[in-house]
Amino acid sequence: MGIRNQFANVVEWEETRDDMIFYKWTNREIKKGSKLIIRPSQDAIFIYNGKIEGIFTDDGEYDIESQIIPFLSTLKGFKFGFNSGMRAEVVFVNTKEFVIKWGTKSPVMIPTPNLPGGMPIRANGTANIKVSDYTALIDKIAGIKSEYYVEDMQIRITSVLNQLLMKWISKEGKDMFNLQANADEIGEGIRSDLDMQMISDGISVMGFSIMSFNYPEEIQKTLTKAAAQSMVGDVGRYQQLSMTDAMSEGNIGNNSTMGSMAEMMVGMQMAGKMVNNIQQVDSAQTQGAAGAINFCPQCGNKVSGAKFCSNCGAKLI
Repeated sequence: MGIRNQFANVVEWEETRDDMIFYKWTNREIKKGSKLIIRPSQDAIFIYNGKIEGIFTDDGEYDIESQIIPFLSTLKGFKFGFNSGMRAEVVFVNTKEFVIKWGTKSPVMIPTPNLPGGMPIRANGTANIKVSDYTALIDKIAGIKSEYYVEDMQIRITSVLNQLLMKWISKEGKDMFNLQANADEIGEGIRSDLDMQMISDGISVMGFSIMSFNYPEEIQKTLTKAAAQSMVGDVGRYQQLSMTDAMSEGNIGNNSTMGSMAEMMVGMQMAGKMVNNIQQVDSAQTQGAAGAINFCPQCGNKVSGAKFCSNCGAKLI
């Protein structure tokens, strides 16, 4: 990586790692006859006395004296001496979009009724980043570092992730037991906030996705059980399931506090949905009864809701 001794007059970045965001060619004297090599997916930034003098984006090989210096802001008239050169820094930036895998190091405690201390939730996913502001990058990062990796950006993201997850999960009363259904909305909120923080370092967050939310084991078992048994709309099966669990464990009190509270909260949600379903069914049945035909319109015979009249055979429905 970087410049080799036998090619001391070549300024280049030979990438050896795909996860390097930038590399700084520094502490070397650019001499007469030096060449600049820019490879695909690289931009080269010339820095002189701590100031950006020029940014070059087209890949290729260039003669620094005749093709680069004439375009530098304050060095257009610079002339190389016989034995002296120009001390400058060149920052090579990887222009690709990077995918960073992230995961919460510790559970995010989401405030939840009936659960003291909140609901502990973990999450994982990916973030897409890209260098977007070279001036900010030089001022905040490249000014003190000679190399910068995806791992460095990953550390930066995870340092603020728990706070952002708590903010967007708690926002507008998200369903604690079905966060995956709101993953896109939560992820976009986090991406926007994260982008506002990273842009000061010259980095833009192009995308942020949440692959999964992970609950404590007791709660996950309850949620899995609820989905497997299709408890919504089936009170009998829910009661049977609860009774079976109690008998198999020997004592309902053996459940952990968190597991019991989770079952209670899930049960309350399911009960509310079941009451609503029952009310809808009752309403439909009432409407059907109100529209039933009790007497044949042809002969006046009492039919009691039959499809055909037993007296004249007329079709009633």
